[in-house]
Amino acid sequence: MTPSATTAPGPMTPTGPAADALRVALVGNPNSGKTALFNALTGSRQKVANYAGVTVERKEGLVISPSGRRTVVLDLPGTYSLRARSPDEVVTRDAVLGHLAGEVPPDVVICVADATNLRLVLRLALELKAVGRPAVLALNMVDIAQRQGLDIDTDRLSAELGMPVIGTVATRRRGISELVTAVEARAEADAAADAETGRPQSGGHGWTEPSAAEIRHLHREAERILKACVRPPRRPDTWTGRMDDVLLHPVWGIAILLGILFVMFQAVFAGAKPVMDLITAGFDALSALVAQRLPEGLLRSLICEGIIAGVGSVVVFLPQILILFLFIILLEDVGYMARAAFLLDRIMGGAGLHGRAFIPLLSSFACAIPGIMATRVIDNRRDRLTTILVAPLMTCSARIPVYTLIISAFVPARQVLGGLSLQGLVFFGLYAAGMLSALAVAWAVRKVFWRSASEPFLMELPAYKVPDPANVLRNVALRGHIFLRRAGTTILSMMVLIWFLCTVPGKPAGAAGPAIDYSFAGVIGHAIGPLLAPIGFSWQMTVALIPGMAAREVAVGALGTVYAVSGGEESSRVLGASLAHQWSLASALAFLAWYVFAPQCASTLAVVKRETNSWRWPLIMFGYMTGLAYLAAFIVYRTAVAMGAG
Repeated sequence: MTPSATTAPGPMTPTGPAADALRVALVGNPNSGKTALFNALTGSRQKVANYAGVTVERKEGLVISPSGRRTVVLDLPGTYSLRARSPDEVVTRDAVLGHLAGEVPPDVVICVADATNLRLVLRLALELKAVGRPAVLALNMVDIAQRQGLDIDTDRLSAELGMPVIGTVATRRRGISELVTAVEARAEADAAADAETGRPQSGGHGWTEPSAAEIRHLHREAERILKACVRPPRRPDTWTGRMDDVLLHPVWGIAILLGILFVMFQAVFAGAKPVMDLITAGFDALSALVAQRLPEGLLRSLICEGIIAGVGSVVVFLPQILILFLFIILLEDVGYMARAAFLLDRIMGGAGLHGRAFIPLLSSFACAIPGIMATRVIDNRRDRLTTILVAPLMTCSARIPVYTLIISAFVPARQVLGGLSLQGLVFFGLYAAGMLSALAVAWAVRKVFWRSASEPFLMELPAYKVPDPANVLRNVALRGHIFLRRAGTTILSMMVLIWFLCTVPGKPAGAAGPAIDYSFAGVIGHAIGPLLAPIGFSWQMTVALIPGMAAREVAVGALGTVYAVSGGEESSRVLGASLAHQWSLASALAFLAWYVFAPQCASTLAVVKRETNSWRWPLIMFGYMTGLAYLAAFIVYRTAVAMGAG
């Protein structure tokens, strides 16, 4: 069972049509290391898109086999069975069967198995065998299986399943060349059999969905194969057991989870500050350089006050976003995420959420859009809709610029409780408010829309493993690239628009007051101002909320542009100081409360519409979140004023 230590064939970017290439699909259970195997096969050069007509992500890469043959690899969503019940599983089933519109069926299917947990994947392998398409079993994480003392008879396993079995360690790129060679040989053998017998391309045409009785039969067959081919560990993996005894403890496990989250938020706020200071200094120097080279006028105002001040005030938060993603990716790769879901199942079940909702909600810490898309793993439609409705309440990375700006301006940078950052504590409190509000809203949704109980939560706990540093860094860099791409497209265009609204038309001759009061932005802000005056919002705050509908972080850039235009160069460099001077503490706290709840992201609403295929649910989401935001801001503002913070 020891895999070869040869290196994998190098990735290659497509240079032309891949119609003549061998097409391979990766299929496997969640947490089987399928994506790690995809990365090992294709490297960093991959194409990510969506399947036609659905929001399920489509990942494709190209690899050259040892013989020089081009091989297109498709990473399909995780599934436990071809008897699909969730949208992700439907896409995987249809891709394997060749039923997806516009998709060429795979020539070979690689069934990816976690070598430490073969029970469920063997049933899936038997289902794939019944489809009739050529298949290869990639026995991934064999190093961990060996460490646990598992003895897997790969020759007999191959004979029982009727497909080659190749041991791999995706994170170490071991066994990858052997896997590519086996896939190519399997495809050639199938093509030769087709040519000899004259039969058409095999697989998928006569397949029918297995009944519950057939699934039970396959499960019994998988159990038989497991007993015949896998011997229990000669030495139990006491290390994993001891870890789980602590991490899954009903008291200590929860305490450790909260501690991990607390450390993550402290690091997001405190650890990123030096790099943020460097980025700020860089944008300040760039603005000063442009101001020296260009004569005073609209062009200099556009570049310095619109583009540099606006985009710079958002890009400065890139280090915090990268730290957040680093923690999330590390915890997932280590295998802790599944433990966290198990720990929170009882709490989430009490609020009417399915245990599987934990992963989508945790993904929403990064962005609500992939979090909402991740709800496809939830089979029950009502459980899925409940999770979709509350996912935007989780504090996404787009809120980080808003929170950090206001906290830095109004919360003292001092240590409390024996060395903890007060600003970090407030930051953690905002995240906690989002999580608690999501649980409360989920409970209310279950009471108002449907009263059925949540289904029981069953999941496999993956083995602990050491993350692959290259894979972690690649994923973190990808998230940073996505953020910067937004800064260079959506945010940049919004900043130019805000600058235009704040600058045009100019101040009439002989008029009193700053020019921005006579601009389009000033007119709009003063017109809408009375609606938000009861919650302490100034007209400048109102102006920032409008473009913030495109993306939450745009509000920071909008404030930077508004105050740069109204206050000159200096205010663009010290936006936080400008806010501290012009806002009251009560208004600042109300602004934070608003952003805990407000649906300030049009893309999120669009994804909800696509996922639910109805305008009803995005409208309900927009309505209840706006109402909660206004109510929370009103209570916070009035309470702060009553306590003398106005």
